[in-house]
Amino acid sequence: MAVRIAFIGAGSTVFMRSIVGDVLRRPALADAHIALMDIDRERLAASEVVAKGLVQAMGAGASVSATTDRRAALEGADFVVVAFQIGGYEPATVVDFEVPKAFGLRQTIADTLGVGGIMRGLRSVPHLWDVCADMTELCPDAVLLQYVNPMAINTWAITARYPDIRQVGLCHSVPYTVAEIAHDLDLPVDRIRYRVGGINHMAFFLELAEAMPDGSRRDLYPDLRAGYEAGRLPKENHHHPRCPNKVRYEVMMHLGAFVTESSEHFAEYVPWFIKGDRPDLIEQFGIPLDEYPQRCIDQKSVWAERIERLKAGDDEGSDESVEYAADIMNAIVTGEATAIYGSVPNSGLIPQLPQGCAVEVPCLVDSQGIQPTQVRDLPPQLTALMRTNINVQELTVAALMEESREHVYHAAMLDPHAAAELDLRQIRDLIDQMITAHGDLMPAWLR
Repeated sequence: MAVRIAFIGAGSTVFMRSIVGDVLRRPALADAHIALMDIDRERLAASEVVAKGLVQAMGAGASVSATTDRRAALEGADFVVVAFQIGGYEPATVVDFEVPKAFGLRQTIADTLGVGGIMRGLRSVPHLWDVCADMTELCPDAVLLQYVNPMAINTWAITARYPDIRQVGLCHSVPYTVAEIAHDLDLPVDRIRYRVGGINHMAFFLELAEAMPDGSRRDLYPDLRAGYEAGRLPKENHHHPRCPNKVRYEVMMHLGAFVTESSEHFAEYVPWFIKGDRPDLIEQFGIPLDEYPQRCIDQKSVWAERIERLKAGDDEGSDESVEYAADIMNAIVTGEATAIYGSVPNSGLIPQLPQGCAVEVPCLVDSQGIQPTQVRDLPPQLTALMRTNINVQELTVAALMEESREHVYHAAMLDPHAAAELDLRQIRDLIDQMITAHGDLMPAWLR
């Protein structure tokens, strides 16, 4: 019987195309049935056309269906890919930026931590729970491949309510960062060896080395430090042209390790870089405040043009992406082992971090499923930094589990960036205004 892959949030056409293209490159998956689901009929129809065109262009035997009925897509699925954004750019992302900005609280991405990340978690988790409830009934053995932000909050909340769901949170920050380090050091990516551990968007390279011809490994940290101190690094980078990786290098110099998430993201997870009374820091470290909303608009226009070309049949096939989804599916179906980095429940995997929180660690994947490995050697300063973010995640999950508005306030009060800029009464007022502005996108118990 053909593998069945349900794609929930398939209206994300460009992302869907990347994953489907990766799937079709694997012989064991090339005859899969791909069930696309989205609530937006127009975007779903576009995705169906693009997916079918891709199947034809790649000469695969896969079949594609499209539905607005989530349960129909999930029934009998072997794998469930989830990639939706509740509320979209407008109104949700706009609210997450504009309301805090009126309080003097400025953000860069607002999708992982901070008041924007908290709001996104409150919007997203109930829908993820609905997916899990349906999976429990319709495809209890399926593997959930979760691409929704805020990744750590979502993964933790799924574990808290649906512990039997086989899930992993997936992010491309590790392979992207390896590529950026290779770029900065003028090294081929395939010569870099590394080991990473932490939480999503705040995991660190605990080992980072170049594989030498004689089989030895050369530590790359001295090169990174010397290059930054001399002003040679970071180099201009096409991945993040608006935000050179100065924040990450600066953190490395003080805390001893390079983080896996971009400087643009990382700047809003800590209290050190975005300060209302320190515009010099924004200039010094190249932090792009408030650019993300405009980027969303620009990207939407570019993607709309690309989708029209794809719908017209201008699709020569798909370049392979760095996403892990197809590798995971292939490994589980064939037993051909692969290694990934995934966000999974902490069951002693990182002993220094709270049980049950979502940790990002190396995982072996084969016919037995996703098997995470322990990371026991986090330095204490990195552990302490992660806990400042885990505090916010934990309180957001508690708010959702207990339906507690007070815990929403508490999560924002413990957020490093919000706490560095606002007092307690301001934070409470800000959260009230954001909940009101989001209206029906919020859980019923918050309205």
